[in-house]
Amino acid sequence: MLGILFVFPIVIYLFFASGINNFAKLPILTENLPEINFWTTLDGPAVKLNDKITVLGFWGNDLENKKGDAFNLNQKIYKRFYKFKDFQFVIAVQDSLQDEIKEIVSEIQIGVGTDMVNWKFIFGNPEQIKALFKSLQSDVVLSPKQSTSTVFIIDKDKTLRGRDDDEDVGTLYGYDASSVASLNNKMTDDVKVILAQYRLALKVNNARRQN
Repeated sequence: MLGILFVFPIVIYLFFASGINNFAKLPILTENLPEINFWTTLDGPAVKLNDKITVLGFWGNDLENKKGDAFNLNQKIYKRFYKFKDFQFVIAVQDSLQDEIKEIVSEIQIGVGTDMVNWKFIFGNPEQIKALFKSLQSDVVLSPKQSTSTVFIIDKDKTLRGRDDDEDVGTLYGYDASSVASLNNKMTDDVKVILAQYRLALKVNNARRQN
């Protein structure tokens, strides 16, 4: 009985919040992604993918053209979900651009008053960025500046999640951060699905322990 009381509200939430995906799990597209805890960060602890739900992006050395993406992601995705435990944004940036990233973070904080605590930036050389991007095995193309407007959802097992039956492209590996419509109509829905999956699993485990 306790299990039903804990689990049923989450099931109802997932069913009505998940939109086009209904109650289906978000498909696995690529497994065994590499860990990133050896990358340089912004004067903070190491960042990792394992045991985190991650929105992964690639800005390379194309920061000026990514400011719009940053504001879109912040307003449409981050502000809505950042308080969920273990949820983070991770952005791969080319070495030596730490000061420029700090300026962008400051602009977002001042402009919209967002707590940027779960925006994580990792810094590497072009080859490191290309290798991480290649590991996703997606159909997205990285620019010569090691950047893309596409962001990716990575689950706690370092697995790329997306759609294998998208009505527009078939297999959807990532989400266009330059498009508010893409974030509103697809990514928001898919983040809800994966967060609800983990919340449901946690509720089920807690209920079992109590029984």
